[in-house]
Amino acid sequence: MNDSRFSDPSRRSRILSRILVFDPPLLLLLLAFAFIGLLSLYSAGGGFDGRFADQLRNYGLAFAAMWLLAQFSPQTLMRLTIPFYLFGLLLLVGVELFGDISKGAQRWLNLGVVRIQPSEMMKIAVPMMVAWYLHKHRENIRPFHFVVAGVLMLIPFGLIAHQPDLGTALLVFAAGFFVLFFAGLSYRLLIPIFLVGAIGLTALLVLQDRLCTEGVDWVVLHQYQKNRVCTLLDPSSDPLGRGFHTIQSAIAVGSGGLLGKGFMQGTQTHLDFIPERTTDFIFAVYAEEFGLVGNALLLFLYLLFILRGLHIASNASTFFSRLLASALTMVFFVYVFVNVGMVTGILPVVGVPLPFMSYGGTALLTLGSAAGIMMGIQRHRNAMKKA
Repeated sequence: MNDSRFSDPSRRSRILSRILVFDPPLLLLLLAFAFIGLLSLYSAGGGFDGRFADQLRNYGLAFAAMWLLAQFSPQTLMRLTIPFYLFGLLLLVGVELFGDISKGAQRWLNLGVVRIQPSEMMKIAVPMMVAWYLHKHRENIRPFHFVVAGVLMLIPFGLIAHQPDLGTALLVFAAGFFVLFFAGLSYRLLIPIFLVGAIGLTALLVLQDRLCTEGVDWVVLHQYQKNRVCTLLDPSSDPLGRGFHTIQSAIAVGSGGLLGKGFMQGTQTHLDFIPERTTDFIFAVYAEEFGLVGNALLLFLYLLFILRGLHIASNASTFFSRLLASALTMVFFVYVFVNVGMVTGILPVVGVPLPFMSYGGTALLTLGSAAGIMMGIQRHRNAMKKA
């Protein structure tokens, strides 16, 4: 007996449209990252250990979240923006009051059935909120509106930085900043920021020996953050301590040569010289085994992903969705830039994973959700613009 739900062509088409919601180019690229990530994880873990099975589950959850969010139209996302943002702030306040302390930081909130890190959701909530606010004033955006948007970014930034988790706080702030940038933030307002940064970096390089001396308080940074910056400037100052991560990962990347040592043949990896080799430093594992050619291929795939994301943003149906898709795309860029820079020793060691490759569930779920939103924007690109 035929089911009438599937015998009707129009109904069958609607059902298929609900199932086949993925953007093919983005999906193929994410599957490629997942495949490369699983290869690297297999090598880093020495085979099919518990982490490999856990990562397969994490990918499943990430792609499920991607599928779910790809269903949402930009108009639906706009209606959910304020509750989502306020809920995220409420959870951050909950972390401040009741959060679990782990490794000297208070970043997790235990809800009984699950333990979550609310700062992760703000990487999506903040650009959504800033894009929503600027969309509402899109006909006449003034400097005042950028100031208000800045406040919307600074509130979660302050709560996350106080945990302390400066790395995540900066990523959240960057996600909001990209919205401001694509909304037309004047270059003249950015020049003073770049000048201050250049002056600070120059002073740090010139006065490195004095500023990195034990007992010198940098006031604005915690001691461990100061140590990370000083270690970046001179990893050899503590090669078996704070500089160990940077030195060993740089050796792994460099020893890969042009074509790499081969799959499962990385000596730095299998002799346990690379710390955190399944998470933040998985790029070092990959680089040692697949060399410069493999690195170039991987970075080219990330470039294609970013170009596809910007293409989706340029074809989006509303100002809100253009801003949001652009910002989320650039968040992927920041993840890749910071992680690769950290592994190769040009940036301080911070807890930023390599998108869709590093082991871990929280970051995968966040990035999968971001990709799903971008797919939803692409899927509804022909929708009528709403006020």
